Amino acid sequence: ADASSVTIRTRKFMTNRLLQRKQMVLDVIHPGLANLSKDDVREKIAKMFKADKETVFPFGFRTQFGGGRSTGFVLVYDTLESAKKFEPKFRLVRQGFGAHGTTSRKQRKERKNRLKKLRGTEKVKGKKPKKE
Repeated sequence: ADASSVTIRTRKFMTNRLLQRKQMVLDVIHPGLANLSKDDVREKIAKMFKADKETVFPFGFRTQFGGGRSTGFVLVYDTLESAKKFEPKFRLVRQGFGAHGTTSRKQRKERKNRLKKLRGTEKVKGKKPKKE
């Protein structure tokens, strides 16, 4: 029951030239293990496709009922530049490129409601104090 007893199979493999990536469904068979970390999956896929670990993006893994097997999706980009260009921000943040948004939900909502009271270009500049 260690990482060496894990089998990785790819299904529905497709080369997406427009987005400069290879995409596939991944079946991970891991008997005796609760699950395989996405980091381990990245390493194994990078070795399989002779790609850089940075350009491999696994996501959407679900463990089958009863365990021992998971299915997910993997994107392998040709270059890190194309990955940064096409991947959604949240997945890049997950992988450690870029920072997570720091404003709290409450702050965002309060700001939205303050802006509702303004019209037109005021929203960009902010409210001017009324002169008396």
